[in-house]
Amino acid sequence: MKIYLATDHAGFELKEEVKKYLEEKGNEVYDCGALTLEPGDGYPEYMVRVAENIQKDAMHAPAMGVIFGGSGQGEAIVANRFRHVRAIVYSGGNLELVKLGREHNDANVISIGARFVTFAETAQAIDLFLGTPFSHDERHADRILQIEELTKNHH
Repeated sequence: MKIYLATDHAGFELKEEVKKYLEEKGNEVYDCGALTLEPGDGYPEYMVRVAENIQKDAMHAPAMGVIFGGSGQGEAIVANRFRHVRAIVYSGGNLELVKLGREHNDANVISIGARFVTFAETAQAIDLFLGTPFSHDERHADRILQIEELTKNHH
């Protein structure tokens, strides 16, 4: 599976662990930065790189994104500004939300709140995220189409 990663300083160490973990599982992993730990760096440029790649791949070879930040919230906001990108946030807690994000919303990016989770929790959430298919239920598919149609002129 093709997976794009990105982080700022807040999630750098966790991203590095996840990158190794995903590569060991045989995934095609692309690190969109930060490539070195830069205290105080900003996340938007790294999130844009992932979102642009997800957007580009959306029509022919769908890919997934795993992005990291302190809370994961701002990172998801950036990613969700791009057409065909549907990011959800995981910062610990109920994994059913991750599963539903895939099944109901066909989320293709998971934003990890690195300050709130361990590597083990993160790996479990990512495995669930990557392993859960979109349900293709008509009502969910229709809603995704509505989102695309209603927002196509807003990007």
